[in-house]
Amino acid sequence: MPTIRVRDWTKERIEEILEAESHSSHDSVIKTLLKDRELARHSAVQGGAEAGEAPVDPESGAGAFENLTVVAELVSADNGVLFLWCPNCGHEIAHVGVENPVTMSTFEAECQRCLTRLDQHAVVGIEIGYPLEERLLDGTLESDLRRCVVDYWDRTIARLAEGTVDVDVDDEHLVWQFGQYAREFTWDWPGDVPVIGVETGRSYREDRRDERFEVLERVTENRHGLDTYRIRRTGPDGEDTLEVLDPTVLLNHVFGRDLYLVEE
Repeated sequence: MPTIRVRDWTKERIEEILEAESHSSHDSVIKTLLKDRELARHSAVQGGAEAGEAPVDPESGAGAFENLTVVAELVSADNGVLFLWCPNCGHEIAHVGVENPVTMSTFEAECQRCLTRLDQHAVVGIEIGYPLEERLLDGTLESDLRRCVVDYWDRTIARLAEGTVDVDVDDEHLVWQFGQYAREFTWDWPGDVPVIGVETGRSYREDRRDERFEVLERVTENRHGLDTYRIRRTGPDGEDTLEVLDPTVLLNHVFGRDLYLVEE
């Protein structure tokens, strides 16, 4: 059978449970924990049904980010332990002990594997309740990290548009920053999530006006802000027009959450 890597912190917790509950072996501890987890999940589903709530469909994505949070949104960590991961390459940056409530509104780190410089808007905090070893074995960790970050960016931009972000930020700069991360990570942006920026050579659809446009070229090269693009717009009647998409119009699209990537 394959060997499962267990971190030192996890080994210590297993040892503590073994001694406190007089288990005969580490295997006995793990089997008991798995049984307790199944009982807890069953109780949660039953409790929701009794209260008139619909049980969570594991395929729907609901609750997919439990114990998995972008650092900027962290407020607490179970048992004061937090593992920080890079969403670009799926590599652990560090594991730290923290005091609740967690205050990490400003954070910077460099991933030692892919050398990406990350801040609190990209680093993902994993709590001990997340099935890390299981996700590593089945190869779904990177997908979870990506989905968690995309979800955070999508909700944050919506909050910026509504003016409900508590911190004092430059809206345009933060949108530009999200776009820079997405470009550096070379992610395939989900077709069902409004985009956070545009790229040359890609096509987009505007839901509100039922129009599409292709980004032909970048007109400007701003180092810390949104660029201007030359686009070919196709209206509902199929007629093409050449236009310039400036940062103000682009930001309106991004904040309006009405612009989607056309999957090729």
